[in-house]
Amino acid sequence: MRKRLAKIIKYAARKLRKDQTSAEALLWDKLRARQYKGYKFLRQHPISFEFNGARRFIVADFYCSASKLIIEIDGSVHENKKDYDRARDCIVKNLGLKVLRFDNDQLLNDIEMVLLEISNNLV
Repeated sequence: MRKRLAKIIKYAARKLRKDQTSAEALLWDKLRARQYKGYKFLRQHPISFEFNGARRFIVADFYCSASKLIIEIDGSVHENKKDYDRARDCIVKNLGLKVLRFDNDQLLNDIEMVLLEISNNLV
């Protein structure tokens, strides 16, 4: 069963990397290859956890393990997923991780503000 879940997780992360939005591509261009303040960020990084006795996972848009920081980029699809996003953020916080959420417009219109907020949350 674990091998099957690992395959599902790997497939989901690869598909999300391949189908990134323009806002995700813009931020990734700034964060990739340790070019942002020397921190290593991963894109579409799976995070596995146990919930109600079952193994589950989420895929973070961007993840910096050194700062235990998840960055989520919310597009229009998230308008109908507010409760889901809140529950997901709660789970992530219980894992000891911080979550920053930005919407596409923030990224596309004010990338410097987004980078400043990220910088303020790096350890």
